[in-house]
Amino acid sequence: MAAASTPQSFLLQHPLYPSLKTLSYIPSKQHLRPRPRLSTVSCTAVHPAPASVSVTKDQGRIFNFAAGPATLPESVILKAQSELYNYHGSGMSIMEMSHRGKEFDAVIKNAESDLRRLLAVPDDYAVLFLQGGATTQFAAVPLNLCAPDDAADYIVTGSWGDKAFKEAQKFCKPNLIWSGKSDKYTKIPPFEGLEQNPNAKYLHICANETIHGVEFKNYPTPSNKDAILVADMSSNFCSKPVDVSKFGVIYAGAQKNVGPSGVTIVIVRKDLIGNAQPITPVMLDYKIHADSASLYNTPPCFTIYICGLVFADLLEQGGLVEVEKKNAKKAGILYDAIDGSDGFYVCPVEKSVRSLMNVPFTLEKTDLEKKFIEEAAKEGMIQLKGHRSVGGVRASIYNAMPLAGVEKLVAFMMDFQARHL
Repeated sequence: MAAASTPQSFLLQHPLYPSLKTLSYIPSKQHLRPRPRLSTVSCTAVHPAPASVSVTKDQGRIFNFAAGPATLPESVILKAQSELYNYHGSGMSIMEMSHRGKEFDAVIKNAESDLRRLLAVPDDYAVLFLQGGATTQFAAVPLNLCAPDDAADYIVTGSWGDKAFKEAQKFCKPNLIWSGKSDKYTKIPPFEGLEQNPNAKYLHICANETIHGVEFKNYPTPSNKDAILVADMSSNFCSKPVDVSKFGVIYAGAQKNVGPSGVTIVIVRKDLIGNAQPITPVMLDYKIHADSASLYNTPPCFTIYICGLVFADLLEQGGLVEVEKKNAKKAGILYDAIDGSDGFYVCPVEKSVRSLMNVPFTLEKTDLEKKFIEEAAKEGMIQLKGHRSVGGVRASIYNAMPLAGVEKLVAFMMDFQARHL
């Protein structure tokens, strides 16, 4: 076949994709044609692995676009692997040692210290490593911050915000001041137009909706001067700088950006601790965990250890300012491909609030979506199926997703469109 007829040369000439010329990665033929088994895809680590770890590039790794548990930095996984059997000469695995022993004490203290550095957490905030996922915090927040008859305001921009609002109804008097449900959760309202309850104890938001791909780019201020802002940051935690002092409580399930499933991180202003409702279960009481330095019971030790490795990795990259730049570049390439497809691919979210972490889209020809997902998997790109509640396609491109993974997905999207016009 003549060079001018190859798939990649065809794509370079295709009028729908002028932005392809700006990509630093162009797929070879072997990336574009189906293979009988998953390809061996090499993922370039964001930063060099620790000196004690030898990174072998051809290890059968694939590009995992799952919303969570999600991809982790390759260097972190390899470091954990190297330390798994005999942690720092202790004669045992990190998974076997006592959570009250000196080895794990150093692990959890280092993890907290590095997280405080990453987010510039003020001294008057406690950092808690808990269990139960963000879903448990849907109950813990009102139980710790409210009396049963207290009001709280909720802005609902997606499924997770809606779940938080419904759970709060059991423990306080939540007020739904705005919901994007009628618009299928594709926008965020202007804050100045929201009618807040002047007596609300807090204003709750979900900073990034994993299912619908809607992300707050700036944050509202509670109208009650004594109220606080509470945010579920599960799916954009540590993806960009955040002014922690603007919040009373930040909580996040770790299994998106900073670790495997099993630990939930809560950053709470210390003066808000100690007023839990009498019915609050001991495991949901922030004071119990703050007083015990997150060691009231056996914590998810291995998950905290991995989080600590990820925090160190993010610091080595230059901190969250640099991390945000990388995330913006990856998301920009993917959104440009969607918007430049002449309607073949469609992202329903308003451009001003599109998530840098979770990119949902549909195909104009919906009957092709299953084929798209299946063919992508054959090319070593998995977990692209949209959430069961909305369907379509979703690419989660968290911190650890390398640029090469997004570029390969975009090249596949272009090739797929060219074959199905």
